[in-house]
Amino acid sequence: MNFTGSNILSVDQFDIDSIQTIFAIADRMQPYARRQKRTKVLDGAILGNLFFEPSTRTRVSFGTAFNLLGGEVRETTGMESSALAKGESLYDTARVLSSYSDVIAMRHPKSGAVAEFAEGSRVPVINGGDGANEHPTQALLDLYTIKKELAYHGHGVDGMHICMMGDLKFGRTVHSLSRLLAMYKDIRFTLISPRELAMPDSVLDVLANAGHHVTITDQVSGSSDADIVYQTRIQQERFTTPQEADLYRGKFRLNSEIYTKHYKPNTVIMHPLPRDSRAEANELDNDLNQNPNLAIFRQADNGVLIRMALFALTLGVAEQVEKYECDVNWYSSKPSGY
Repeated sequence: MNFTGSNILSVDQFDIDSIQTIFAIADRMQPYARRQKRTKVLDGAILGNLFFEPSTRTRVSFGTAFNLLGGEVRETTGMESSALAKGESLYDTARVLSSYSDVIAMRHPKSGAVAEFAEGSRVPVINGGDGANEHPTQALLDLYTIKKELAYHGHGVDGMHICMMGDLKFGRTVHSLSRLLAMYKDIRFTLISPRELAMPDSVLDVLANAGHHVTITDQVSGSSDADIVYQTRIQQERFTTPQEADLYRGKFRLNSEIYTKHYKPNTVIMHPLPRDSRAEANELDNDLNQNPNLAIFRQADNGVLIRMALFALTLGVAEQVEKYECDVNWYSSKPSGY
């Protein structure tokens, strides 16, 4: 894949080689993310951070990643604060805002809206999530995390067993991650959800065509040898009413007792966040917080590395990062990572 000047809209753009390129550059971003060094390779560049749907981690990590490369960030948050609320088209918005930016990160509640926006943009656009469709940068950081966590335990991605649990119908993170994992070999997927929230057929077809083994169930039992358990939130915003979402909230929970009963001692626990910690949901109990296999915060940290790598690649500066390096002047208690 030729990254320079390219949009990042879908995981379907990637192959194994391009994924390895992204991950190799993400590894090189560790010193900057850990505040051990600084780089000004994107000094003067501007990121248009356009988030027309609520976001914390994705929005802030995109901005942080750009700042860590020396660039500046301009943000638009919420549909009501933009001209879209006045009836402006995505094309017109893209034509104007792309003239103010060097790259754009965008989230939108409508499937396909980011790709539509990219058609009018004069600069590269990176998809930060479009409705229930895709979340390619989340999938990349999830796969990066899986590789790191499994390597720590002496395993690789090929031949692993991953259990995906929760809202698999509307959870765009599992859609994109499944399609990335389909590129690897002999993976076992256990998909646990209410029948009404099952993984879409379009994703199942990708896994089947790639020759992976898929088990679909509404029971937690049967996944005791899973290497990864990936929990998802009930996507309330995708339902017609909150009451409809309430029918499924809290059906699949994970706490220390359930984890110990159904999973092996080194099964890695992942979640794209935010985890719904309300009593009626409690997807991942706080009693897991001290479990060393809880990777959700390492997972979130990895989002900055992946997004730094994507910015460096799309703006064509990946091989210049160290050239613009300098010292950090302040005290930093950031951990060294894996």
